[in-house]
Amino acid sequence: MSELPKGWIETKISDVTEYVQRGKGPKYTDVKSFPVVNQKAIRWFGIQEEHLKYVREEMWDKYTEERFIRSGDILWNSTGTGTIGRACLLDDKEAVKAKVVDSHVTIVRSNKSIDPRYLFNWIKSPKIQFDIESLSTGTTNQVELSKAKVLDTIIPLAPLNEQIRIADKLDSILAKVDAAQARLDKIPNMLKRFRQSVLAAATSGELTKEWRDNNGTCFQDDWSERSIKDITLKSFDGPFGSKLKTADYTLSGVKVARLENIGQLNFISHKETFVSEEKFTELKKHKLEHNDVLFSSFVDEDIRVCLFDIKYGTYINKADCFCLRPDKKEVLPAFLSYFLASRKTYEEARKQVHGATRPRINLTFLKSLTLYIPSLLEQREAVRKIETLFSMADVVERQYTETKARTNRLTQSILAKAFRGELVPQDKNDEPACELLARIKTNSDSAIIKPKVKRKTKKS
Repeated sequence: MSELPKGWIETKISDVTEYVQRGKGPKYTDVKSFPVVNQKAIRWFGIQEEHLKYVREEMWDKYTEERFIRSGDILWNSTGTGTIGRACLLDDKEAVKAKVVDSHVTIVRSNKSIDPRYLFNWIKSPKIQFDIESLSTGTTNQVELSKAKVLDTIIPLAPLNEQIRIADKLDSILAKVDAAQARLDKIPNMLKRFRQSVLAAATSGELTKEWRDNNGTCFQDDWSERSIKDITLKSFDGPFGSKLKTADYTLSGVKVARLENIGQLNFISHKETFVSEEKFTELKKHKLEHNDVLFSSFVDEDIRVCLFDIKYGTYINKADCFCLRPDKKEVLPAFLSYFLASRKTYEEARKQVHGATRPRINLTFLKSLTLYIPSLLEQREAVRKIETLFSMADVVERQYTETKARTNRLTQSILAKAFRGELVPQDKNDEPACELLARIKTNSDSAIIKPKVKRKTKKS
């Protein structure tokens, strides 16, 4: 670490905490009486209550007093890809949402040498968050931030009064950044609604109404109801069961289109799975052609559908990846893909899904779907307008992504500046951090150690 400001000291988290401990592995129950905090419930802003879990009543009396969370505690996620390192600081409001934490969360309770907000912001800072993988241990896929690693983590400790000034300043500045982030976070849903409104207008004829008026055509005369089966030359899913097993996949060869390759109106080509040339010969009837429409059998929050482009190479499709080959005399592949991506298709599909954990539809249902289609000329006009409007939305989305990244960097920059001692002025009258630590240690060494006691708590 670079040279510290006057009065600061480099120390370990073990020196500024009175209690650091992972939670217990609880026995969960559906009875919502005794809430326990898990990784998913921990967010930077606090505890997200809908993700809380609950423990059995008989476990409650087995917790000792210090295990019950309190205002000022920091809850630090200690396991899990994507969740490890995330933390929250409990104030009075957050502390009453639950009572204990599970074994994937560490309670970090500060002593009188540090403002809990200062410690929380250090955990949140780029120095800790960028290095979280190096702090964690584990020989399997389950990386862990151990208690020993937490205690040994270095922190630049400012004088206590300066800590308070830094924490106050960060509260003020980061509240404004968070407000900007909250406004930014509304944009993806706005764009999603915009795109769906465009598709609804296109597939109902509203988007091309002016075009029909200018060309002297009529909706009633030119639009007709057709089923997917009627307007496709071929509809098929991929090979099932013994025809294509996990053992058949190879490191190179012919590519396989899977659920992971089907995005929302885009083909995700960088996720590659292969079968051998010999296996491809056996499964050649599943080969994809240019402008085939690929549809994911998995239907959850959205429909996933896209056009296949031969530029991606030779592919076959897997069983959960439906392929529709449009009759181009009847329907443009792009128009069909836009219809299938519409909210109307989603609502119809959700009525037909089966499977609780992986909601799916079958190919028979997909082929039975009906849509109103106009002449090929009007389809081309509809596709042109959709793509023009979607291009505008794409520009906004790129601007959002760039602004979001800049805002994230701003937060990191502010935190880095704070822990270099550059955010607030120093006061020569502040007690140096080294003297504060020494005084607290002296008082701690002279204190009588009390035995642990178990606490009985009523239902929350």
